[in-house]
Amino acid sequence: QVRVVQSGGGLVQAGGSLRLSCAASGTVSSFNYGGWYRQGPGNRRDLVATINSGGYENYGHSVRGRFTISRDKADNVVYLQMNSLKPEETDVYYCAMDYGSKLYWGEGTQVTVSS
Repeated sequence: QVRVVQSGGGLVQAGGSLRLSCAASGTVSSFNYGGWYRQGPGNRRDLVATINSGGYENYGHSVRGRFTISRDKADNVVYLQMNSLKPEETDVYYCAMDYGSKLYWGEGTQVTVSS
């Protein structure tokens, strides 16, 4: 079993920066990808960014050039550096980690961007 714990987030002014962390523990073998999503309308979770085992990064269109996803392989941590944040990006951000083709979700963390 894999446990995913998120940290970071909070309140920031528009134009500011935050960094989110997502740490996996337990049976952390066969990493496929890690990613960040934010809660969209209803139960939908919108892609923010993902990084796969080869280091390939994929970003949602609206965050390209401002957000950076990275991974610490040794510590099984995925980070999301968020710069130039906008008020409309206020949301709950969720981390997901795929180990052995099973997806494990974090508990979500609130990011609030004030105008």
